[in-house]
Amino acid sequence: MTALNAHTARDAGPPAGTGGPGSGSPARPTGAGLAARRTRARVRAVLAALVTLVFVAPIYLMLVNAFKGQDRIVANPASLPIPPILDNLGTALTRPDNLIPLGLRNSLIVVVCSVALLIPLGAAFSFHISRRRTRTRAAILVALAAGLMVPPQVTLLPTIQILTWLGLDHSYPGLILSNLGGGYLSFAVFVYVGFMRGIPDEIIQAARIDGASGLRIWWQIVMPLVRPASATVAIFLSLWIWNDFLNPLFILGPLQGQTITTGLYLTIGQYSVDYGQLFGIMFLAGVLPVLGYLAAQKQFVAGLTAGSTK
Repeated sequence: MTALNAHTARDAGPPAGTGGPGSGSPARPTGAGLAARRTRARVRAVLAALVTLVFVAPIYLMLVNAFKGQDRIVANPASLPIPPILDNLGTALTRPDNLIPLGLRNSLIVVVCSVALLIPLGAAFSFHISRRRTRTRAAILVALAAGLMVPPQVTLLPTIQILTWLGLDHSYPGLILSNLGGGYLSFAVFVYVGFMRGIPDEIIQAARIDGASGLRIWWQIVMPLVRPASATVAIFLSLWIWNDFLNPLFILGPLQGQTITTGLYLTIGQYSVDYGQLFGIMFLAGVLPVLGYLAAQKQFVAGLTAGSTK
């Protein structure tokens, strides 16, 4: 009788809740498993902190050194500006060559004109191909993907040669025209196509039945619906064009003028550098992009999260 009970107990398996085979409860982690999980969590936290530090450190150095003198910057670049001074900003704004006013003006003109052309061009082309058949749309998107994959340095020399043939080299119209091709337009098309494919066909068909033309449908119906996408495209393209260095340097040239990025390059001397003035110019150069982002922040966040919720 005792042997029969022992045999029955072995067949029944471990008690419920112990995580044995066939049990409905998951196995509880052992002490070694909990320690491994805590170690992985700590490693991920350290890696995240290091990555954050890599991105935040340049911004921190620019902010604190813009309000310190040359001697304090050289002695300890990471120290806080106590007390802060405004001499660097004043020196940057009162340079004899008007580097800051002219650079900010030229950059603002290039950015506004380029984005004002890229948004309607990208939106109109995206509206056209978003209503095409799947194979046609896929082939066009694959061709446009080359504009994102090819480095802009590869196409810089051919672009300058085309602008020279058109008589637009060393000019701001030539610089703006060069921004209309390549990765900028491709990025705009990819963003808009993703939004416009979500517009119901019934809306477009109802407008056509009412007699609306394709241009009117695109401008009065489609563009208001993709306003978050327009804000996303405008912010990204504005930052990329504002921070562009190679195109203004080689297309405009040093004699025609400079944007704010090429102006920063001119402030670096061959034998010595005024770090206080340099950080002051960097601070002033970053003010306008930050203000532009804050102005379009609501639409930008809506563009990034569109489609994630119903």
